[in-house]
Amino acid sequence: MRIWSLHPRYLDRQGLTACWRETLLAQAVLEGATRGYTRHPQLERFRDLPDPLGAIGDYLAGVADEATARGYRFDGGKVHRRSETPVLLEVTSGQLALEWEHLRRKLATRSPELALRWAGVELPAPHPLFTVTAGAVASWERATLPAAESASPQS
Repeated sequence: MRIWSLHPRYLDRQGLTACWRETLLAQAVLEGATRGYTRHPQLERFRDLPDPLGAIGDYLAGVADEATARGYRFDGGKVHRRSETPVLLEVTSGQLALEWEHLRRKLATRSPELALRWAGVELPAPHPLFTVTAGAVASWERATLPAAESASPQS
């Protein structure tokens, strides 16, 4: 399961679709509707919120907005709830940098033309749900990159 902190605009078709499906799974987990993935570390940042289901709904809405902008039809009816007041979560620059490198590796293999399009971007914009703060990779992150490329910026 990967709930990207970076803006969905950077995802290729496969990545955007996978993000939608995996976040719908996260929604089901947070609702208690599934027995799998209940301890998935990516859900920690949502579980710690006063309204985890509203926040995951807001996240899904951001993914659906990107899909709509591309002409895809993601079923917004699958978003069970949105938060009453807008939610903004923090993501560290180190976490965003790690996810960016992870995505760039995927794009280089799967969608080289998109990898070239984003080649000049040092640090991507975050998903609309997030605001960037200085810091290292998040404690819940389990992805690793080869040692030469895993150094995360602290600012």
